[in-house]
Amino acid sequence: MTQIKPFLSDNAAPVHPKVWEAMRAADSADNPYDGDALSAELDARFTDLFGRECAAMWTATGTSANCLALATLCQPHGGVVCHQEAHIEVDEGGAPGFYLHGAKLIHAQGEGAKLTPQGIAAVIDPIRDDVHQVQPHAISITQASEYGRSYTADELAALSEFAQERGLGLHMDGARFANSAAFLGGSAAKAAGGVDTLAFGFIKNGGMGAEAIILFDPEQAAMVKYRRKRAGHLQCKGRYLAAQILAMLDGDLWLSNARHSNAAAQDIASGCGDRLMYAVEANELFVRLSPAERNALRAQDFAFYDWGDDAARFVTAWDTRAEDAAALGKAIASL
Repeated sequence: MTQIKPFLSDNAAPVHPKVWEAMRAADSADNPYDGDALSAELDARFTDLFGRECAAMWTATGTSANCLALATLCQPHGGVVCHQEAHIEVDEGGAPGFYLHGAKLIHAQGEGAKLTPQGIAAVIDPIRDDVHQVQPHAISITQASEYGRSYTADELAALSEFAQERGLGLHMDGARFANSAAFLGGSAAKAAGGVDTLAFGFIKNGGMGAEAIILFDPEQAAMVKYRRKRAGHLQCKGRYLAAQILAMLDGDLWLSNARHSNAAAQDIASGCGDRLMYAVEANELFVRLSPAERNALRAQDFAFYDWGDDAARFVTAWDTRAEDAAALGKAIASL
């Protein structure tokens, strides 16, 4: 039987064995909700990881992590500036508007789905300062971006400075945060820059069903806990979510998994040449391919998504086999 070589999505990857082991170890009686011993460790563990005080709490999905974090920065009458192709705009089914009680997403542009101070200023400067127009309250960026680009430390510093000058909160969608951190040298603090809130993704990187909401203003934690309950995301056996996150932090498993998937992406990129639409700075590749070329790759049992009429997206994962990545790179090079 032919074995499919999977490059559809890191969401399709299995759960890392160490995460299963941690959940099994947590399978004993403890306080419900987030009153258990494992959940109580999160603040200190993430404070150590980022080198600055923060509050951390679990939630089950990236959508809820993004929206609950954004809700600390934007009032219902305000707006959040994001890239026009940001996940919160394109792929979250209107959840930001729901969680933020009607707040508006204000679209900006930028190469590789990355925002710049200049691009943000272009859309918010024309907004009149009066009650008849939605005022910007926050900026949301994605690390790595929707096209697999990573914000550098200098780019994050410029965005943070701009946000502070304009009195705007700065949120980071970190669904693939680990991949950017690995690309930037392994520092979580460097990859997060000066953001106010972060949705730290674990599910794409070997987790089962747990993401972390990171609040760099710990005083916001009490409000987010109420919002999490109201949104239906306060799980009664939260220790199993905390166990997943702690297992990924132990021994920097989150980082080694990301390094593996990034390396696999680079192996594929080596065969793509000028077909690459964007620089590969995480674990996603966007490659120009005709319909016939895509059919030829699928005939060799490579699984991936089409990206419009003339391209494809390939995503590597923590469990991507080196031989599959090498084979894909060679197959693309031979087209």
